[in-house]
Amino acid sequence: MKKQNVVLFVTMLSLSYLFSSCINKMSNRIGNLKFDSIQVNQTVHLFNDTAKPACNIAINFTYPIKADDSTLKDSLNVYFINACFGEKYAQEQPQSVIKTYVEEYVQEYRHDLEPMYIEDEKNKENESSVDNWYSYYKNIESHIQYYEKNLLIYRIDYNEYTGGAHGMYSTSFLNIDLSLMRPLCLDDIFIGEYKEILTDLIWNQLMSENNVSSHEELEDLGFGSTGEIAPTENFYLSTEGITFYYNVYDIAPYAMGPIKITIPYPMIEEILNYQL
Repeated sequence: MKKQNVVLFVTMLSLSYLFSSCINKMSNRIGNLKFDSIQVNQTVHLFNDTAKPACNIAINFTYPIKADDSTLKDSLNVYFINACFGEKYAQEQPQSVIKTYVEEYVQEYRHDLEPMYIEDEKNKENESSVDNWYSYYKNIESHIQYYEKNLLIYRIDYNEYTGGAHGMYSTSFLNIDLSLMRPLCLDDIFIGEYKEILTDLIWNQLMSENNVSSHEELEDLGFGSTGEIAPTENFYLSTEGITFYYNVYDIAPYAMGPIKITIPYPMIEEILNYQL
């Protein structure tokens, strides 16, 4: 009987500790935000004819549905909607935004391409090649990448094809300080003449990762051919450091894909003005 009492006591103590840990972890998250997502996947053919090319729009939009502070929730929705769909939708409710955005995308696709398709059909030599150019798509997906204490990092992946040799894709980040209720920029995170220091670190990291020893060798590989290699406002914070994210064409050709460069915190302690 005594043994059973001891086991029961240990079990209750363990559960109490786990429950306390969960509460403490939740309390560390400013706002106690809860999130949901709206998902849409719609395909519409030209002339409503399934034998014709079509556009496809797929959306997976993550947004806050609950918070301790309704002002914080509303502010985040404005930021998220603006970043995903554009400023003109920012003051609308998420469900309404998605519905309107999809409708406008489909309407624009049909309005712009149906007259062109009629003309191309008259002179087409290869039906499949013509149809490929008219098969559009757009994908927008967002999610919470990090949420601890006062920092929330929101990631948006965008992928679109509107004819041509290939589609375009990009990724962007919002690093939102919930205590300030706004996204952070580099000036919030660093002090002093930080841009020159970060630029040198980015170059050095690229050289190390690509096994070269000079700027010239790095440039010969294609880096810096489409844009300046310098700190970008498209970044995200993590427990390890700050990662600068360069989309295709930002600093290198499309074929090289997006480029991520992470600078560990110990390397930037002297200019760092923000802590997770």
